[in-house]
Amino acid sequence: MYNACTLSNTWFTCWTLLVGEVQSRALTSLQLKLVNPTHYRFEHLATQLKWRLQEGRGEAVYQIGVEDNGLLVGLSEGDMRASLKTLRRMAEKVGADITLLREREVDYDSDRNCRKISEVLVRKVPDDQQFLDLRVAVLGNVDSGKSTLLGVLTQGELDNGRGRARLNLFRHLHEIQTGRTSSISFEILGFNSKGEVVNYSDSRTAEEICESSSKMITFIDLAGHHKYLKTTIFGLTSYCPDFAMLVVSANTGIAGTTREHLGLAMALKVPIFIVVSKVDLCAKGTVERTVRQLEHVLKLPGCNKVPMLVASPDDAVTAAQQFAQSSSITPIFTLSSVSGESLDLLKVFFNILPPLSNSKEQEELMQQLTEFQVDEIYTVPDVGTVVGGTLYSGVCREGERLVVGPTDEGRFLRLKVGSIHRNRSACRVLRAGQAATLALGNFDRSLLRKGMVMVSLKMNPTICWQFEAAIILLFHAKTFRRGFQVTVHVGNVRQTATVECLHGKEELHTGERAVVCFRFIKHPEYLRMATL
Repeated sequence: MYNACTLSNTWFTCWTLLVGEVQSRALTSLQLKLVNPTHYRFEHLATQLKWRLQEGRGEAVYQIGVEDNGLLVGLSEGDMRASLKTLRRMAEKVGADITLLREREVDYDSDRNCRKISEVLVRKVPDDQQFLDLRVAVLGNVDSGKSTLLGVLTQGELDNGRGRARLNLFRHLHEIQTGRTSSISFEILGFNSKGEVVNYSDSRTAEEICESSSKMITFIDLAGHHKYLKTTIFGLTSYCPDFAMLVVSANTGIAGTTREHLGLAMALKVPIFIVVSKVDLCAKGTVERTVRQLEHVLKLPGCNKVPMLVASPDDAVTAAQQFAQSSSITPIFTLSSVSGESLDLLKVFFNILPPLSNSKEQEELMQQLTEFQVDEIYTVPDVGTVVGGTLYSGVCREGERLVVGPTDEGRFLRLKVGSIHRNRSACRVLRAGQAATLALGNFDRSLLRKGMVMVSLKMNPTICWQFEAAIILLFHAKTFRRGFQVTVHVGNVRQTATVECLHGKEELHTGERAVVCFRFIKHPEYLRMATL
C-alpha cells in the first residue's frame, strides 16, 4: 500500500497513510509557585525549562498556581508576582521571553484572600533561522474572502470592502481582474518571542519578518472555484499542511465547494478550523444561522466533530490548546476583514497554536537519508534553475550532491545543491519538515518536472509503474470499474492512472471501499510505502 492519495476526477481518497492521529504537542508545565528559589533550585528549574523548550520546538506553556495533580490552588498576588519574576529570569537564562496568556481568580478552601492562577507562554528568541514554522492551508468556496483575510493578516491593513487587501497575493493578471485565486500562493505571518505580530506593516521585506520572528505561520492560499479543484487537491497533498483553515462567507453560508473542501481535509486527516468571514455585511441573526449550519454539518456522523465558538481571548487560548490535543475539536471564528471585528482573536489563536510534532519526532526524521519533494520549478536570472518543495526527511546542506528523478525513462540524474532559501531568506542548512527553494545552477530545467524527488546518493530509489491503494469512493455519478481513468494525487505526484483491477469486487459505487490496483499512463513515479 502507498501513502495517502486523492483521485480528483471521481472524488476518491485513499486512507492508507494518514490513519493515526498525532498527539505530540507543545509541553505544558504545572508549577505551584516559583518564589525565591535557591541557586541550586533555580539552576534545576532553568535546565528543566530548556528541556521543555527543546521538546516543544521552542515553545512551552507554564501554568502557575496549579499543583502537579492539576488541582487549582492559586497564589496570592505577592507570590504570583514573585513567581512570574522567577520565570522571567529562567527564560532570560535560556534565551527566551515570556508572555502572560491569561490570569483568573480561584476559590480554594474558602480562603477569603484573592488567589490567582496564571498561564504563561515561554518562547525562544530566534537564532540562526531556527524559528518554529507552521503551514496552514486556506480552503473555502470562491468569493468567501480567503485571499482578503490573508492580505489583512500579512499586510497589517484592513480591507476597503472592495478587495484591496488581496491584490498583493495574486500571481496572475486574470486573478487581479476576476478577484479569484487560480494558483497556489504563499504568505507569511510572524510572531516574535513576546507574542507580538510581525508582518509587512512594520517590516519591508520577508527577510526582516524572518529575522524578527520566533514563530512563523506560512499560509498556503488555495483556489476556491470548482474548476481549479485539482490545484487545491495538489496543494493539500503536496505541501503537507499542518492545519487547514476553512473560510465560509457569513452571507452565503455553506455553498459551492465548501463541503468538498471540508471532506478533502478530513479525508487527508488535516486538522481543520473554521473562519466565518464578512460578518460586517450581515445582521447578527444571519451570522448565527451560518454558525448553526456549520455546527450541524460538523456534528453529522461523517464528521463527528465538536464545534467550539471562539468569542473572547480566553476562548482563543483554550481553543488553540484543545485543538492541538484533539482532532475532534473544531474552533469557529466569526470576523470581518473590513471592520477588523474579532481579528485579534484569530491572531491570538495562531500565536498559541503548538506544532503537531515534537523535537524527538523531527530528530528521527533528520536521522534518515535526504529526500526532497519537487513541487515548483523556476528559472531565475543569474542563478539558473531553482526548485521549490519540502524536505520530507534528512538534512540538506549547501553544496550537497543528490540524485533527482525519476525521468520518463525511469532514471535518476546527479546534481549539486547550490544555495538554499527558506521563506525568501538565505539558509545554509535545511531540516526535515521544512519547505525551501534550492538553486541547482546550470542544471537543465527541461529534465525536471513536478512530482520528482531529490534523494541522497546513498539511497537506492525504486520507480513505480503500478501500485495498490485502499480507497473510498466519496462521490461518482456512475460505477467505478476496471479500465476507468482517474487523476491520482500521491503526495506531490499528480498523474493520470488506469484502474487495472478491484480486489474482491467487479465495480464500486458511492460510499464503498476497496483495494484497487492502478497503473500510471505517462511515466513512472517515486512512491513511498505507507506504514500500516
